[in-house]
Amino acid sequence: MRLDWWLIGICSSRAFSGIIVMTYAAALPVLQQEWALSAAVAGSIASGYQISYAISLVVFSALADRIGPKPLFIRSLQAAAVSSIAFAIFARGYLSALILYILVALSLGGTYTTALMILADRYPVERRGMATGWFIASTSLGYALSLLISGIAIPIGGYKLSFMATCSGPLLALIMAWITLRKTQVSVVARHKEQRFTEEVLGNKPAMLLIGSYTFHSWELLGMWAWTPAFLTACLALGGTGGLNSAGQGAQISAAFHLTGLIASFSMGMLSDRLGRARVIIMMAGISTVCSFVFGWTIGWPFVIIVGIGLIYGFSSLGDSPVLSTALTEVVRPSYLGSAFGLRSLLGFSAGAVSPLVFGFILDLTNPLRAQQTYYSNWGWAFSMLGAGGVVAVWAAYRFGRIRIEKE
Repeated sequence: MRLDWWLIGICSSRAFSGIIVMTYAAALPVLQQEWALSAAVAGSIASGYQISYAISLVVFSALADRIGPKPLFIRSLQAAAVSSIAFAIFARGYLSALILYILVALSLGGTYTTALMILADRYPVERRGMATGWFIASTSLGYALSLLISGIAIPIGGYKLSFMATCSGPLLALIMAWITLRKTQVSVVARHKEQRFTEEVLGNKPAMLLIGSYTFHSWELLGMWAWTPAFLTACLALGGTGGLNSAGQGAQISAAFHLTGLIASFSMGMLSDRLGRARVIIMMAGISTVCSFVFGWTIGWPFVIIVGIGLIYGFSSLGDSPVLSTALTEVVRPSYLGSAFGLRSLLGFSAGAVSPLVFGFILDLTNPLRAQQTYYSNWGWAFSMLGAGGVVAVWAAYRFGRIRIEKE
């Protein structure tokens, strides 16, 4: 099969832009000690990022329906390149990190749903799952690179070197996007006067079920992403690996989880082209929910078992993401697709913003002797909280599948 260089280009841009996203999560165990942050306060930076990202997604998605996704995609990457470099240079404490990470999130928000709209415009339905799967997989590649680079940099030069090494990613993303899209024409579909958001999106039951499933998928996924490096660091520390080495190794192993998510994204996207969207969503969401209820209780188990469960967790928790995105493009009119993605982003990333904060609060609550410990030892209840959201995601996906069967 002939290589699709256009898709490779847009996916490369996505991967480079993702290199900054896990920068904070990778350095979290170090930052908690050097900046004297409680788990709840540390989680608030991740939550601030997700809330800002959600707001940005809504604004850019709504604008994309009117002026087109391509110019917004490029302008967002330009802003992300500048704000990311500023974060690397000036984030040296809680307040500066919070403000600058929020600016990064506001910038990057214009690069996700706009890209999905560009893909939907370029690829027919029978190839759309494949294309979207590769795009989401490139996101995982960026996150994995972020963790790998951080894992190497933290033991050598602490969080400052890690920040500097990862925050040039959006600049590289901008270069790749400009090369790929400079000759690409993306259509803007006009809305008819009789069409209304309340009918086309809010009154569209299949779309709302997909949005609901995505919302609780995000609650589980983004909470897991934010805290897994710290969890693995605690597992390593309790096993005898100390200091910056445990943080570095925790970040590197977390990168492997993202690589399994990369494999899941493109494989499940292609599988959904064959088996149907609902079946794949239910399968992936169900497995990840089980992992959420198990993973946190494994601390103290043989580390190889913890990693094995984590690899399954990383695969399943992201495997439904491209399928949820592809399915939404198939049940909403093109003229309202940006608005539908905007609502989905608002709900999904708002849930993902609250999730790390609630996770941190539960950690503080269930580890009352934290002042006498270097790392948390009780993680089960916090991860189980993520699983509760996964249960709702499975139910919404099941209801979506039943409606699709009834229509057929």
